[in-house]
Amino acid sequence: MGVADEMRALLTEALAPTVLDIINDSASHSGHSGDDGSGESHFTIVIESAAFDGVSRLQRQRMVNKALGNIPGDRVHALAIKASAAGENA
Repeated sequence: MGVADEMRALLTEALAPTVLDIINDSASHSGHSGDDGSGESHFTIVIESAAFDGVSRLQRQRMVNKALGNIPGDRVHALAIKASAAGENA
């Protein structure tokens, strides 16, 4: 299972998203700092979930990072998170 698939499974279980896009940005960072050659070092996550209703932007980021456990920092060098509640624009 690749990192993106693992992140998808963890986020689906923890946050029951209505929208979940995991974009692999690693090719754009080839040869840069943090590129480990795996092709899975940089990602953008676009997620919409009812779990984010009434929750601050910072807390949403924390919720996503908590759901992902040790993946950010250990296996993924850079992670951009665009988290929104239903009906919001990320």
